[in-house]
Amino acid sequence: MTKLKWGMIGGGEGSQIGPAHRLGAQADGLFEFVAGALDHRPEAGRDYARRLGIADDRAYGDWREMLEGERGRDDRVDLVTVATPNATHFEITKAFLEAGFHVLCEKPMTMSVEEGEEIVRVARASGKILAVNYAYSAYPMVREARAMVRAGEIGKVRLVVTNFSHGHHGDATDADNPRVRWRYDPAMAGVSGQFADCGIHALHMASFICDDEVRSLSADFASTIPSRELEDDAMVNFRMEGGTVGRLWTSSVAIGRQHGFDIQVFGETGGLRWASEQPNQLYYTPVGGRTQIIEKGEAGLSDEAARLSRVPIAHPEGFPLAVANIYVDLADAIRGATRDGLPGAEDGLRSMAAVHTAVASARAGGAWMDARPPMFRT
Repeated sequence: MTKLKWGMIGGGEGSQIGPAHRLGAQADGLFEFVAGALDHRPEAGRDYARRLGIADDRAYGDWREMLEGERGRDDRVDLVTVATPNATHFEITKAFLEAGFHVLCEKPMTMSVEEGEEIVRVARASGKILAVNYAYSAYPMVREARAMVRAGEIGKVRLVVTNFSHGHHGDATDADNPRVRWRYDPAMAGVSGQFADCGIHALHMASFICDDEVRSLSADFASTIPSRELEDDAMVNFRMEGGTVGRLWTSSVAIGRQHGFDIQVFGETGGLRWASEQPNQLYYTPVGGRTQIIEKGEAGLSDEAARLSRVPIAHPEGFPLAVANIYVDLADAIRGATRDGLPGAEDGLRSMAAVHTAVASARAGGAWMDARPPMFRT
């Protein structure tokens, strides 16, 4: 099978997310890394691209140069990954979609609901794929949990409890560290800090596993370190379209917690629990029965979980392989297969609507508000 051609914008040397994308995109031999505009400093970006094996004429200084350079080529890239700072996602993603490229955008997809709705319209009009990197939904045992819910194995879902809480920004003396400070600066992060950074992963996971969407929410935000303009801790209660009750906690000041992303789903006839720090195990408890541990790679898993399990049972599969699973689904989708587990433009829009609604709710003392994007309220 001929490899698809892949290009990347952002994710340069020293980037936190860049290596995960480069490992993930190339893990299965489905994509060839042929083009990049990897740094906001043109020469640094070109130099790093060359060191990664990209030809001189496709080592671009910025995304506009890459757009013009690729759009006229017979061998142009099939997929572009946007891994730049948050505030640039909308402009770059829109431009590449309109030029006829498939795009994978890092989250958040946009900075505003209006931008998100525009991206949904552009993606639909272009006929191209716009995926958003909610990679945690691509862990095999998360896919297994979703398949179990869909199959009715825990009955109608009553309650979902999820959190994404860590303590890596809990040191007030580290508040001026540039890698930390921007996350709480409205000029760079937008209207929300911790909820927009980590909380939307937890919210998307709740929607993904429960196969349902958030309808309304109530939020309480706190800036526990006074110098921060944006929240570093949030509690969000929500209700889903199908009636499921949701509870979400997200924090960056929970000292002692490392990654801290987990989810529990409670149905009429059973419950499920998954944690990102032990991603190979899904805990299942039938009503009145003992808790069972379902292992990644064992016999009898759903087709989705089995398809995306890479290594034998008892061997760990980490975040880069979850990202790789996003690229596996993207490659299939580009070639015409249907992959309904692939997070898309609508997911990115719903997340941004939830962020802005949570901000408004917190400012209104936790008032319940409609969390749906306006274009989805009809």
